[in-house]
Amino acid sequence: MRRPVTYVLLSVGLLVMVAPFLWMALSAFKTKKELTASEPVWVPSEWTLKSFTDLFDRLDMPRYFMNSVIVAVLVTVCNLLFCSMLGYALAKLRFAGRSRVFAIVLAALMVPGNLMILPLYVLMTKLGLIDSYAGLVLPFAAGAFGVFLMRQFMQSVPDELLEAARIDGAGEWYIFWRIVMPLVKPALATLTLFTCLGSWNNFVWPLVATNDPGKYTLPVALATFANDPNRTVGGGNGMLMAGSLLVVLPVLAVFIALQRHFTQGIATAGMK
Repeated sequence: MRRPVTYVLLSVGLLVMVAPFLWMALSAFKTKKELTASEPVWVPSEWTLKSFTDLFDRLDMPRYFMNSVIVAVLVTVCNLLFCSMLGYALAKLRFAGRSRVFAIVLAALMVPGNLMILPLYVLMTKLGLIDSYAGLVLPFAAGAFGVFLMRQFMQSVPDELLEAARIDGAGEWYIFWRIVMPLVKPALATLTLFTCLGSWNNFVWPLVATNDPGKYTLPVALATFANDPNRTVGGGNGMLMAGSLLVVLPVLAVFIALQRHFTQGIATAGMK
């Protein structure tokens, strides 16, 4: 009896978690009459793309979408590169102060991200990087979580394999790129998913670091639209649902593409 009861409880929990997403996705295709109906309408009787067309007419969605793509891709690539390099150094290289550097990484994990907004804003202002892609990317080009994750995975790479490569005359760069990196693909997929998801959904920092609407990312543009007093004119709630769906779909696609490696990475992380 335990297994059926477990399945029922898990199904109910899944339904509770998925229900808001389903409501948002279905509402993006509803008419204005169904959106404003006194009794909630789950499945639209007449599917329409008017909310999407109105959204693209009211907002410069291609520009905001490209801003989000550029920032998310650059942040993800920088994290994959820099976190892997530092993780390899902390896991496999012997140098003075290695334990102290790792202690700093662990200490950085305990610092709340919102606490760094003010000093980062002051730093970016002094560097003249406000309202620029560099100002949106550089503060998140390397994260303590990514360094810790890559270091833990790279510790599982046998030292004997690296020593054999060194005896054969391979340099550290060759060992890092051609031997270690292919062996930690699950970790790279996990870091890619976490970093891309965090950067794509990041709202507070792009809101603080951008004054030019041309540099807005999708979450900032949608939040600005949601606070517009004229939003409700012409079915603004439907446009907001359509915009939210456009924000979610790319992340969902990335997760589906990396699901196998992500699951393997999370499962292996518990053994480190």
